[in-house]
Amino acid sequence: MYANIIIDISHEKVDKPFQYKIPEALDSEIQVGVQVRIPFGKGNHERKGYVVGVTEEADFDPARIKEITGVVTGSVTAESKLIGLAWWMKGRYGSTMNQALKTVLPVKQKVRPKENRCLVCQLHGPDLKNAILEAGKKGYKARERLLKAFEDTPVIPYSVAAGQMNLTMASIKPLIEKQMITLESETVYRNPKIYGSLQKPAVKLNSRQAAIVSDFALRYEQGIRETSLLYGVTGSGKTEVYLEMIDLVLKQGKQVIVLIPEIALTYQTVLRFYRRFGSLVSIINSRMSAGERYDQFERAKRAEVRIMIGPRSALFTPFPSLGLLIIDEEHESAYKSELSPRYHARETAQKLAEMNHATLVLGSATPSLEAYTRALKGEYRLYRLTERAKKDSHMAQVQVVDLREELKNGNRSIFSEALQNAMKERLDKGQQIMLFLNRRGYSSFVSCRSCGEAVRCPHCDVTLTLHHKNRMKCHYCGYEIPLPDRCPACGSPYIAGFGTGTQKIETMTKNMFPQARVLRMDLDTTSKKGGHEEILSAFGEKEADILVGTQMIVKGHDFPNVTLVGVLAADLSLYSSDFRCGERTFQLLTQAAGRAGRGETAGQVIIQTYSPDHYSITCAAGQDYESFYYKEMAYRQTLKYPPVSQLLAVLMSGKDEAILNQAAQQLHRQVLSSVWKGDVEVIGPAEASVYKVNDIYRKILYLKQENYGILINIKDKLEIFSRGAPWFSHVIIQYDFA
Repeated sequence: MYANIIIDISHEKVDKPFQYKIPEALDSEIQVGVQVRIPFGKGNHERKGYVVGVTEEADFDPARIKEITGVVTGSVTAESKLIGLAWWMKGRYGSTMNQALKTVLPVKQKVRPKENRCLVCQLHGPDLKNAILEAGKKGYKARERLLKAFEDTPVIPYSVAAGQMNLTMASIKPLIEKQMITLESETVYRNPKIYGSLQKPAVKLNSRQAAIVSDFALRYEQGIRETSLLYGVTGSGKTEVYLEMIDLVLKQGKQVIVLIPEIALTYQTVLRFYRRFGSLVSIINSRMSAGERYDQFERAKRAEVRIMIGPRSALFTPFPSLGLLIIDEEHESAYKSELSPRYHARETAQKLAEMNHATLVLGSATPSLEAYTRALKGEYRLYRLTERAKKDSHMAQVQVVDLREELKNGNRSIFSEALQNAMKERLDKGQQIMLFLNRRGYSSFVSCRSCGEAVRCPHCDVTLTLHHKNRMKCHYCGYEIPLPDRCPACGSPYIAGFGTGTQKIETMTKNMFPQARVLRMDLDTTSKKGGHEEILSAFGEKEADILVGTQMIVKGHDFPNVTLVGVLAADLSLYSSDFRCGERTFQLLTQAAGRAGRGETAGQVIIQTYSPDHYSITCAAGQDYESFYYKEMAYRQTLKYPPVSQLLAVLMSGKDEAILNQAAQQLHRQVLSSVWKGDVEVIGPAEASVYKVNDIYRKILYLKQENYGILINIKDKLEIFSRGAPWFSHVIIQYDFA
């Protein structure tokens, strides 16, 4: 027997399976997904690799095929479907197979199990009393102390014996050897803590929700496995529909993966699922320890948990019988990986569903243009929820404030007069407020008023952001310095922060409304484990009146007492270099507006902007997705941006700027060669929006083509060309499909 093995090296030159002979002694252990040790290269250096296939036929002379040395002790056996998914991701997104394997196998090594150990007394009545007397006579004080404790309880946790009773194993071991006591242990899973009561009255679906669930059930029971888009306005009850779908799938003995875009959404989302399904629910995210993640995947493999909830990496939960995948807020950019392979969770989930004969459901109040276009074409089944689920809940009243007019009227505050008045009114009524700013920190940058130079990161092509306590940070590489008292460029003392960050908004809010209790939620305040839950729980329990934060506060949360949402600067995401900036602005504002008035009290939203007439803002104010979709699609049609055409970005990076430029020009010429002439529109190579990050220079080549297959073909040929180029070891090439 022979095994095809991918070497555990992220390098394109060895990015192919190598065949090894399986020794008879290892025959029973070798299967797809097992990590093994093999001799590799001319020096037969020992390497690790993953088995991706087993065959009886040798690809070449059996005498020249090396043998597997052994199986890696403690390695996690991957499911063969995940190995197959990794192979698909490699071809689709242009990574090495090893990078793809590391992505689909988030937990690669076994973690030592957590055990609860306890001492159990085997003596009773007179036997125990005699043992106590004997220990006392012989002066064994520690043994005597332990045996006396057994008079009160027959079981003592080992941690109590070693801690509170100050006993050592040396004093305990003789009692174990004489079989007077036993040391017993129980493996305990490191399960995430899910707070909240299981008691919650069942929610009765409205007629539209019930119709969607009924249609889904009929098609699922008929064996129809497809991708569906659940498009419902904010507060329309998409989660209740998910719960009913999941209940149906669980009754058929299947498992379910639910993706949410951010850890910040875990708290409320998990609580709703936990109340319905209890211990069948678990979570996975990057804040968990290696042991916690390992234990949850082990529980999933054994089907001890049947619903896994988490961000992107939860997609690779090794369920043995996956029946349903749900991607909530499918439009979110967090579902796109920034590391190689630069996969999109939506596409990867669709492939995973196909491999498992499972159903994929996408949900959003503001679907991505790609998903909605496919739904309109009939590629996805389209379900609509056009009204809020709660009987007395209505869409919030939205007011757009022109900040240019505020300046003309002499108001230089970040708070418009309308927002100040609305905040005072809501606070007087004991209602809660959310203030949203698409930025963190105290000020956006620090610059000199004499020479105009901004304080920049020496390693990245960006300015440093001023944080509280006069610390300046780079949000790309982590570089940090204290705020200088003089300009580094000209020495002038006239140096100050410009712009506004969440910390500054928090300070200004407290100064304006000193009686209000204010919480801030951004990357800084949620950096510690459990930070999201603490803030959201406190706000949900009405321990604060105002929540100030970045994007994470306006996505998916449900706080019935929030009746006012203030968007302080709607333009911050509108004029970025990304062609999706209009779409993301509309989505963000619509989601923000959806946080207000989710209870019985009417909600109000105030959007402050310098561009009140832009269609992204006017459509968001009107909660009008259809109008926005057709206006944005007209723009995409004109410039042939996705989903009208497909877009491939060839990302090049290197420490040597001259070599990087050489590589960029050669790749550009290769694309323009006669093989592809006329087949593809080429833009660039151009400098990335942030040209230098951590002393690494970055350039991009954009390729447009309506046919995805042609771009895949170009990617494959560029990979082959790059491997033979002299600059190959100096420049990293990545491929990103927009």
